[in-house]
Amino acid sequence: MKKNKWGKIYLAVVFFVLYAPIFYLMFYSFNEAGNMSHFSGFTLDYYKEVFQDTRLLIIVLNTFVIALLSSVVATIFGVLGALAIRYMPRPFTKNSLLSLNNVLIVSPDVVIGASFLIFFTILGVKLGFISVLVSHIAFSIPIVVLMVLPKLQEMSPTLIDAARDLGASQWDVLSKVILPYIAPGVFAGFFMALTYSLDDFAVTFFVTGNGFTTLSVEIYSRARQGISLSINALSTLLFLFTIILVIGYYFINQRNAKTAQALEVPKK
Repeated sequence: MKKNKWGKIYLAVVFFVLYAPIFYLMFYSFNEAGNMSHFSGFTLDYYKEVFQDTRLLIIVLNTFVIALLSSVVATIFGVLGALAIRYMPRPFTKNSLLSLNNVLIVSPDVVIGASFLIFFTILGVKLGFISVLVSHIAFSIPIVVLMVLPKLQEMSPTLIDAARDLGASQWDVLSKVILPYIAPGVFAGFFMALTYSLDDFAVTFFVTGNGFTTLSVEIYSRARQGISLSINALSTLLFLFTIILVIGYYFINQRNAKTAQALEVPKK
């Protein structure tokens, strides 16, 4: 009982430390005084300022296009990569590929960003939309692999054997047995890749060029010029959008989990 009590207190402290700065920032986005020292009155002027800034809206659009495109492509390659690792016949090759995938997850973003900058410079690729898109796809693929692989590992081989005994082709096994079963992992990977792409700063900072930028780099540039509550308003909108994504992911995950359970062969 005491253990549960201290655990709840610990969680409460952790959530308070994590969320207090965010709610502090959101609270002052409505401050009429224009600073974050005292609250003088309620206003929506900074939100109007965000929606009237055409350049900022274009940057927001660029950010979401990059995030959606990179997430879709990374999810496709990530699922294929997870399938390749799961069904790799040689344990040494399988473990080597998994280790290489994990190294990319734990590598510092600064190192990855600098590596991409050198890579694009050597190839003569102009920094901009393409360089940002390619780099976001690259660092999102290992995340998708890690989300999908556990679902593949927990799937019973009898499902595939039963489908083949019933005359299913390789494509039927993949599209009607494997993909529906691992759908929760696929959606988890997609949303994780989307989130990573939306808030990535370090890698994007290295590979973005003149005339093209994303929201994280733009917020950093504006913050360096001084405190503006329009940044608070913009950050609040992004936080709310992220909350909507998380809620949407939760309901999709619940529905796919029920579908996957329905496909499982009852145990004797």
